[in-house]
Amino acid sequence: MMMQLINPILVLLVLSGFMLLGSSRLATCIRSVAFQGVLLGLLAISMQSGQLTISGVLLPITTAVVKGFLLPWLLSRAMREADTVREVEPLISYNLSIISGAVVLALALWLGERLQLPSQLPSSLLVPAALFTSLVGMIVIVSRRKALTQVVGYLALENGVYAFGAAAALRLPVLVELGILLDVFVGVFVMGIAIFHISREFDHIDTDKLVALTDRPR
Repeated sequence: MMMQLINPILVLLVLSGFMLLGSSRLATCIRSVAFQGVLLGLLAISMQSGQLTISGVLLPITTAVVKGFLLPWLLSRAMREADTVREVEPLISYNLSIISGAVVLALALWLGERLQLPSQLPSSLLVPAALFTSLVGMIVIVSRRKALTQVVGYLALENGVYAFGAAAALRLPVLVELGILLDVFVGVFVMGIAIFHISREFDHIDTDKLVALTDRPR
């Protein structure tokens, strides 16, 4: 029964990636990655064959809580502190971002068919969905100006890495999940501090404007 939920979860993961690409509101972007975090927790539980164990359920639930609630709460708090609600002038328009997402999805499906993995996967969509989510995160990082949106892109990138890690390391899922959770928590914590200081010193969090900083007198 649980194995039958894998494909619907992966489809929702892909749809959340398109929502992230097409939204200008930071709150919607944060909710998209929060939704991805909950989906990944459900995915980790659904991928377990046989009888569920305490660690096999507790760790995915912890993942869902951290990715789906704790980190989005920190991002929402940083958004309020920075007093910004929208990504106004992205480097790539939202329509073009969605088109890029469609191209990336086709590429992920193509690579998923050709990538050789050491073990049999429970779903043929697992690798394409993981690659797509990571590539969506990369698109958001390089195409958005707000530092906070780039942090959201980093989270999406990490969500894809998490899904791919669950696919490629089914024998050691605990080590994979603990390692990724620690990395992402530290990364978002450091980025949140950086966003706070950037907003306090320069009254904005547009990273492209930081290139204008210079020590030379005008």
